Order: sequence, then C-alpha cells, then structure tokens
Amino acid sequence: MHLNVLKLDIELPTPKRAHPTDAGLDLYARYPARLEPGDHTTVDTGVAVEIPPGHAGLILARSGWAKKHAVGLVNSPGLIDGDYRGELRVVLVNHGRERFSIARGDRVAQLVIVPVALPEPRPVDELGDTDRGEGGFGSSGR
Repeated sequence: MHLNVLKLDIELPTPKRAHPTDAGLDLYARYPARLEPGDHTTVDTGVAVEIPPGHAGLILARSGWAKKHAVGLVNSPGLIDGDYRGELRVVLVNHGRERFSIARGDRVAQLVIVPVALPEPRPVDELGDTDRGEGGFGSSGR
C-alpha cells in the first residue's frame, strides 16, 4: 500500500517514520508558532494526502511534547476522512505553565493510517444483552 503525498512546501521533509516499524508518520510545521499557557493554535503541515480507499487518517500528538511540555492536540485524535484532499493541519494546545515555541520544520504530530469499517446504521427496538450491560465510566473497578 502507498500513501500519495502532495508536498505544498517542497522545503519540508516528506512525512516519514522515525523508525521503520513506527505506526506514525511525522508531520512538520510549515510556519513558526508560539503557544502561551492555555492557548491553542492551528499549525499547517505543508502536505496533503490521498488516503487509500477503506482507510482514514488519525492525527496523534507527539508523546515527548506531552510529557515534557504538556503540549497536545485539542481534538485528539484528529480524524482525516479518506476523501479529504486539503492541507493537513493540527490544532495544538499548551496545557503547561510556560510559553512553547514551534519552529518551522519541527515535528508537530503524527499521522497514522487505519482501516475503517463502514456499517450502515439500522434503528432497532432493543440491543442484545451482554455481561456488562449499561455499566459505563468506572464500572470495572479502580
């Protein structure tokens, strides 16, 4: 399988994995940005992609930024539908206590391509029984 990548900024790297077996492809900042504590901003990545049929893209935060700086994604994961052809953009938020700066070319997020099932919703009068039933938040213990 291939992921067709349209580079909107030829100076930025093509999305790539840090290690050959990594699930995520690194995405890079097209422009510098600054995040004050509590702020969020949208960061362009300089690429558009053609996601293979039957798949979707998930935009995921960088774990190092989350751990070291409390910077993550506002909508995590971000969902890229297979028919979207615009520039990939990520919405970052600074949950930390210090200003966070992003330089052009910094890795800002990861793109993971996943298969998608497309079941047709069907209204029913009741759902099948399970051992869990309606047990939700915290129902399985600590």
